[in-house]
Amino acid sequence: MRGQYRPGSLGLQGWNDRFERGKEENQTWPGSCPIDFSLLPHRNHKVQSAAMNRQILDLLSRSSAPKILVVGDLILDRYVWGSVTRISPEAPVQVLKAEREEGRAGGGANVARNLVALGGKTGVAGVVGRDSGGKELTGVLRGDRIRTTEIISVPKRPTSVKTRMIAHSQQMLRVDQETTDPISRDTEDLLIRACEKAAGSYGMAVVSDYDKGTLTKRVCRKLIAAFRRVRKPILVGLKGHDFQKYRGATGASLNRAELRQLTGLEDPSAGAEKLIGDLRLKFLLVTLGNRGMLLVRSDGRSFSLPATARQVYDVTGAGDTVLATFALGYAEDLPLEECAVLANAAAAIVVGKVGTETVTRSELIGGPNFRSEKIVEAGDVLEVFAKERAAGRRIVFTNGVYDIFHTGHLSLLEFSRSRGDLLVVGINSDRSVKRLKGEGRPILSERDRAGLLTALAVVDYVVIFEEDTPMKMIRQIQPDVLIKGEDYRGKKVVGREFVEKHGGRVELAPFVKGVSTTDIVNRILGLGEES
Repeated sequence: MRGQYRPGSLGLQGWNDRFERGKEENQTWPGSCPIDFSLLPHRNHKVQSAAMNRQILDLLSRSSAPKILVVGDLILDRYVWGSVTRISPEAPVQVLKAEREEGRAGGGANVARNLVALGGKTGVAGVVGRDSGGKELTGVLRGDRIRTTEIISVPKRPTSVKTRMIAHSQQMLRVDQETTDPISRDTEDLLIRACEKAAGSYGMAVVSDYDKGTLTKRVCRKLIAAFRRVRKPILVGLKGHDFQKYRGATGASLNRAELRQLTGLEDPSAGAEKLIGDLRLKFLLVTLGNRGMLLVRSDGRSFSLPATARQVYDVTGAGDTVLATFALGYAEDLPLEECAVLANAAAAIVVGKVGTETVTRSELIGGPNFRSEKIVEAGDVLEVFAKERAAGRRIVFTNGVYDIFHTGHLSLLEFSRSRGDLLVVGINSDRSVKRLKGEGRPILSERDRAGLLTALAVVDYVVIFEEDTPMKMIRQIQPDVLIKGEDYRGKKVVGREFVEKHGGRVELAPFVKGVSTTDIVNRILGLGEES
């Protein structure tokens, strides 16, 4: 029997009341509809109560790596990363100087990738073409330890490929190469047989519908029947107009715009109840953008969650993360409300990343969404940033004392964050500052200075170095971009030779005149003397 939810056990009392008082209409994510980013709070603030953090830790620590089959539209997400410094002389368009390319699992394949990142054992069932895209996608999946036995390769159907051009962490253009025609009858037969055979090996099925033609009515009906015969649940990520093909599934998820499109109802609760009745679902999870999530049961009971504070960088694949995280909790027999808590926490993290990304257990337990975890201890620097480089992220590094934070610091950090995918700020330790600045400095301890920096949305990591210069830290982090202030023009920049030798570059940030920590300290001391 599924676990019972105890009201208030997650520190969530009163959330439903606060949710119902919200009256503003907002766009939703995950999905393809536009989002009003200005309505969303900032990224990387401490967003969950200590009680909820302990509960999430407990839930994840109990996980036993459930086996989940993901069935759906498989997409290869290609990324071309580069920089833009000029406009084309041929047309009024930006010129992207391509610097690296990367292929990632997208669509249903990204749901599987999220499940593996969260500790699940996963296989994928779907269709790819016998082409370079299909070969690359299956290779990516195998590299992520995802079973590909149930993938059907067909000769006359191209693999769905989405190519995104990205500069300075911003998507410039997307090019789609695909067909959305329904798969052939013969391909349906092969896919159905693969799913029916797999039903005995997996504990649950997750259906990821991107409306690309794989999930025909016949495939869906046979899939649901196969898993119901062995009394195993089926969770569906709804998309498309033909939602009746999912009648009899256990539960489903979708965003508010999709719910409105399918039911014609503005009120999410009413729309959810209608869809549950039409499809005979046990529950429906609706994502509501900056208003959080709404979970509605077949008996009419509902549960709502506010959005976790977060600055949105990219919503690509956010719906996949919600679906995967909820499914993992459900497969572990957690109460529905706790499944929603996990999904809500994961969504808040993944929209702060660029591109089709995943969320790991460590991030859910206490990763970048909690301030203290932004501080990387000296012994962890090599491992942390080796992983970031392996993930293809452009690392920006800047350093300073940051004793009394002022507008000049903020301006430099905002400039620095715009130059890459993540910003690492190095700060001198207390002993280092004392050697450089003399007695009486620093005013704030190294932990206080680091803590203030972690509260900023533009800062991804903070490292503390004991030496007088950050050279050792630069060697370990190997940044792609090294930032100093404009006041360093014509002066020696520590680390320049190393960074440029390894293919990186040095940039100078605009200097805010008339503002410095030393001046502020002197003014304060002057006021003290006058009094």
